[in-house]
Amino acid sequence: MTRLGIAGGIIQLVVVTGCAPLLTGVTRQVRARLEGRAGQGIGQPWRDLRKLLRKEPVTPAGTSELFRIAPLVLLATTAVAAAVAPFVTTASAIGPAADLFAVVALLALGTATLALAAIDTGTAFGGMGASREITIMALAEPTLLVAIFALSVRAGSTNLAAIVTATVHNPAQVVSPAGVLAAAALALVTIAETGRLPVDNPATHLELTMVHEAMILEYAGPDLALIELASSMRLAVFLGLLATLFAPWGIATTAAPLALAAGTAVFAAKVGLLGATLAAGEVFTAKLRLFRVPELLAGSFLLALLAVAASHFLGAA
Repeated sequence: MTRLGIAGGIIQLVVVTGCAPLLTGVTRQVRARLEGRAGQGIGQPWRDLRKLLRKEPVTPAGTSELFRIAPLVLLATTAVAAAVAPFVTTASAIGPAADLFAVVALLALGTATLALAAIDTGTAFGGMGASREITIMALAEPTLLVAIFALSVRAGSTNLAAIVTATVHNPAQVVSPAGVLAAAALALVTIAETGRLPVDNPATHLELTMVHEAMILEYAGPDLALIELASSMRLAVFLGLLATLFAPWGIATTAAPLALAAGTAVFAAKVGLLGATLAAGEVFTAKLRLFRVPELLAGSFLLALLAVAASHFLGAA
């Protein structure tokens, strides 16, 4: 633990938690504008969270403690990932927790817990959404591991902070074949893990097409607010990984206040730009049939494998 890592972890946690709903608002507003609608404004997600927090929590009869703690686990795991990943600085607040396998395990733990809570309700839609979510996660998590592992080959470490530091010192590896292939694979994983088109439609309310929304139909009030906040934070974390691992320029390398402020501003700008780009692409994208999603994720896994092969062979050359 260093001064740079601790400062970065605190800033990242505050920025991701506070600005994640605004990122969701940006994506919705961009879609609305491109579809010819006025939109509700980028601050609407925060207003929705405030309204949900004022409501009385409702727990379905027959559910266990798992249903009640799932929102907390989802939010906690996402918050830890946001704090330890090197978004604003090249150092991590907790070095061992910034390992590739640890961060992916944290994100998977939150998803798996929410899926188990959906099954715990005993409803048809909860079980259907959980089944679909676990299927997507089982296909997306290996791709996430392999895609980032391709970058770790040249860095000589699976620690995300070490990978980002190596990229800062050698920017040419970003435009190498391995970097391009890994970036494409990670982009597809981000779409799948955050429930965006064409894998899932975050704006749908049709029961037979829902994935993430089907799992949380039984939640209400403060519990639903925690889930919505965690979902927005997951989007910010995945876009942050994509931006930091493949475009780490502007990240703070010292604990100087000016460097930290610049790193925070650049991180927010990159994530906001990626979010707006993602939303713009969704306007022109149709949702895939459920049985076509594995084909898309299999393609992303193949890209990740090619990235690893390229890292080994071109690195050795």
